Amino acid sequence: MSDLLATHNITKRFGGLAAVSELNLRVREGELLGLIGPNGAGKTTVFNLLTGVYTPSEGFIEFCGRRLRSLRPYQAARLGIARTFQNIRLFGGLTALDNVRVAAHVRTRSGFWSSLLRTPHSIANDAKLTAKSRTLLSALNLDAVASVPAGDLPYGLQRRLEIARALATDAKLLLLDEPAAGMNPAEKQELMELIHAIRRDFSVTVLLIEHDMRVVMGICERIYVLDYGQVIAEGRPEEIRSDPRVIAAYLGEEAAPC
Repeated sequence: MSDLLATHNITKRFGGLAAVSELNLRVREGELLGLIGPNGAGKTTVFNLLTGVYTPSEGFIEFCGRRLRSLRPYQAARLGIARTFQNIRLFGGLTALDNVRVAAHVRTRSGFWSSLLRTPHSIANDAKLTAKSRTLLSALNLDAVASVPAGDLPYGLQRRLEIARALATDAKLLLLDEPAAGMNPAEKQELMELIHAIRRDFSVTVLLIEHDMRVVMGICERIYVLDYGQVIAEGRPEEIRSDPRVIAAYLGEEAAPC
């Protein structure tokens, strides 16, 4: 299995503090990979580096065989790197359908004047984006709420909608930042099944940040563990579960019931 993404000695400093230090992360095409660690370990900083929110202080990122050094978020999206956020960032006043349509526009070829003048090309492109967005809503069991404002949806459906919006960019790599946060046990089980289905049905690679160890150990094929911005362990769930460094740094007494 080839690497879809790799980081090469990535370091990110804020003043004198290294939030991420010499990170070498390999994401294999088609896998479901976990990234865990205690609060402040640098996990979200890694996501921000991969999506162009931050520029590495040192090192570089390689994606689909292309070396990336300075990247803007919209460029990352066009390359095929999409993400969700720990704190949901939907357009609350727009409908579920329009939230997905907005994201799908990253692939549009209609120019400003074409869209403004509603040319035949623009109308056809808009119809295509709407059909694509409705298909995504249906795939995530959101078609019944397509016309509901995102801000009026229950929390669990908002999480699903955020994933649908990320998939609308035709992502090759989907970064999920604590998707199970705030969910009850039944919702978490549904989420685990959904992530497996997304990986299968959309042929997307998934990199997941999550604090719930039952979720991580239940769906991830391989896991990286960060502590103070550095990788302290990498391996299969059963290896991570029993690693003394991981237990000491993060899992503690939670390791046993996983």
